Amino acid sequence: MVLRSLFRNARSADTKPTPSPPPPTGTGVRTFAADPSLAKISGEWLFDQAHSTIGFAARHAMVTRVRGSFTDFDGWLRLDGERPEGSGAGVVVRADTVDTRVAQRDRHLCSADFLDVERYPTIDFRSTCIEQVGEDRFQVTGALTVKGRTHPVTIDLLYTGLVVDAFGVERIGFDGTAIVNRSQWDLTWNAKLETGGLMISEKIELEFDISAIRVP
Repeated sequence: MVLRSLFRNARSADTKPTPSPPPPTGTGVRTFAADPSLAKISGEWLFDQAHSTIGFAARHAMVTRVRGSFTDFDGWLRLDGERPEGSGAGVVVRADTVDTRVAQRDRHLCSADFLDVERYPTIDFRSTCIEQVGEDRFQVTGALTVKGRTHPVTIDLLYTGLVVDAFGVERIGFDGTAIVNRSQWDLTWNAKLETGGLMISEKIELEFDISAIRVP
């Protein structure tokens, strides 16, 4: 009962989800025979925050990468293993929980220079199209909203398996990545380096390591 309530709350902004469009047809379209092993993933799932990571990486000073993550978020999956295009997903992230392991940098990321968390407390994603592109690989396209600005993003997603853990809980796993240009969401702050170039890359890699539990 508690899990069902959480699932409804996670989807409160999406009570009438827009179904994914039908898969394209015609010459050159990739098709995959129905995989019996995928049928068992059908159902509703909630992200397990304690065993999931929603993170990012950016090039810093042109020579290294800085990684960070968000420590508080809710996510849901509505999966149809036999017809992946009929599936859906959504995530709500508390923007002020950004963590790069450097407190001063985290405060800067929360400021108006970047996420402006006082005015825009959440980061939201809602899928609009899910396509199977391999036996265990999918592309999830959806609307990503940051600082009140919404743009499409496509996530490359790898299905990593379905298990029953030591406590009898059914879990499903996915790994995903996406490359975005932060300026699309007005995340434009930067600084010039004395040696030339900019301190922070425009391109940001989003990283997802998801463990979700089935809603009974």
